[in-house]
Amino acid sequence: MHEAIIETEGLIRHYGDLAAVEDLSLRVERGQIFGFLGPNGAGKTTTIRMLLGLIRRDAGRIRIAGHDLASNRRAALARVGSIVETPALYLNLTGRQNLAVTCHTRGIGKTDIDRVLDIVDLAKDAGRKAGVFLGMRQRLGIARALLGEPELLVLDEPTNGLDPAGIREIRQLIADAPARFGTTILVSSHMLGEVEQMASHVGVMNQGRLLFQGTLPDLIRTAPHRLEIRLDNSARARTALADNWPDAEISGAGLVLPGVNEAEAAAINRQLVEAGFAVTGLAIRPPALEDIFLSLTGENA
Repeated sequence: MHEAIIETEGLIRHYGDLAAVEDLSLRVERGQIFGFLGPNGAGKTTTIRMLLGLIRRDAGRIRIAGHDLASNRRAALARVGSIVETPALYLNLTGRQNLAVTCHTRGIGKTDIDRVLDIVDLAKDAGRKAGVFLGMRQRLGIARALLGEPELLVLDEPTNGLDPAGIREIRQLIADAPARFGTTILVSSHMLGEVEQMASHVGVMNQGRLLFQGTLPDLIRTAPHRLEIRLDNSARARTALADNWPDAEISGAGLVLPGVNEAEAAAINRQLVEAGFAVTGLAIRPPALEDIFLSLTGENA
């Protein structure tokens, strides 16, 4: 097990009777890109705000880079860059001026400004006002988060407002960051497809609770696979299997049976062949990540 850069234990945050975050124990290790998934309102942003010390927690413990946030806030957040929702910028200042303000308040040399502008492809637009368009604001927010070469980046919905090309560029930037900058990244999103393309590990939240954390292959293994069969006369074949496999469904020129392992697949194939069916294809498929996500969060109910 590698060193943790984020650790929470029993984290709780309530708003009146609403449990925004309930008993959250999260671990993110150095070098990971950790995708923090969940539908809107799941508790992701509330968790991130607690991690960054922006709101208080009602109970629990937070450690960042080995430092307890409650007792050593300055050390815990010293090398953390972040975006929380839409970046708050001085819209009447240029992009470069915004970064200069951040350098001044955080004691970072202004020589770092050109580096981060190049990283987010804003060098040519650095003289424009920050409020010109939302895509620039998102890129500028990421550039600001990268100032000072942070060891941890916390990004809350970082591709909001970007066009498809911008989303692809930011996604690639995040995917390359651990190897390129030695940075660990926690990135939250309600878009599974985005996270799937860049994360090494994921956590899934819903209704304030962490439902899963681990690698993407681990997540896939939590859900049953399905057996896909190509054969003639799928309606009659479904009837033949009904006693043992009542969940079999007709799909195109064949059947789909959920929750089937390899031994069961062999038995099903044998039963169909002995009953006179011409089986032309047999495959066990993992469930789609989207289906697993919807099943975990209850959104397919």
